[in-house]
Amino acid sequence: MALVGGSPASVASMEAKQRACAEAGIFCRTVHLSEQAGQAELCPLIQLFNEDRRIHGILVQTPLPSRLDEHEAFISICPEKDVDCCHPLNIGKFAIGHAPVLPCAPAAIQRLLLDSGYETSGKHVVICGRESLTARLLAQALVQKRPDANATVTLCDRIANGLPPVTREADIIVTALGQPESVTGAMVREGAVVVDASNNIVPDPSARRGYRVVGDVHLPSVLAKAEAVAPAPGGVGPMTIAMVLANTLALARRTAAG
Repeated sequence: MALVGGSPASVASMEAKQRACAEAGIFCRTVHLSEQAGQAELCPLIQLFNEDRRIHGILVQTPLPSRLDEHEAFISICPEKDVDCCHPLNIGKFAIGHAPVLPCAPAAIQRLLLDSGYETSGKHVVICGRESLTARLLAQALVQKRPDANATVTLCDRIANGLPPVTREADIIVTALGQPESVTGAMVREGAVVVDASNNIVPDPSARRGYRVVGDVHLPSVLAKAEAVAPAPGGVGPMTIAMVLANTLALARRTAAG
């Protein structure tokens, strides 16, 4: 597997994936690009990984340094090695239910719900944060006619004043707003299931690094109403890493099968 990234916000996530690969016995190459790196450096690097027979999966860790074009990076990945289903060809296959692997974060949310005993079939799922790629891809995944999907989905924007009437109707709420602790208990009906898919950095002078990471969900008030909450950090993130490994294995098996 190959991991490519470089922005300060992506370093911790890349390191976690690298550790997970080591623990699982998966060969992993990690490249941290500098803030001065240009597109002429990024795309040839990806091409080297495309041609490396030891590499069965390539993941571009976003956000990239601001000088780099994420879309150009995505289309440089060989579709057969696209771990996160971000190449346009694979996104098209995903939209019609035929992608070789599912995008890691949406797949992680589906897996987290199902493995915790919460079916999505026949349920009303409200996804908050339509500007998020994860939110849009999750919406596409959950409306498909599959046992792990088959939901009624409402995809909302981040205008907080318009959210409560919608979220209070949801069986399952998924937040990808990027707004720290903005989803409160007043926005959740009794017995709902809530999945927080955001990691937000907020200043905290008392913390060792001067900041702490919180999700979109205000946990004390939401826990008082919801049947279950997958918090952030600690819920979707580790499951996403598990899906990265699972997708890498699946692509390697497809290659071996010819």
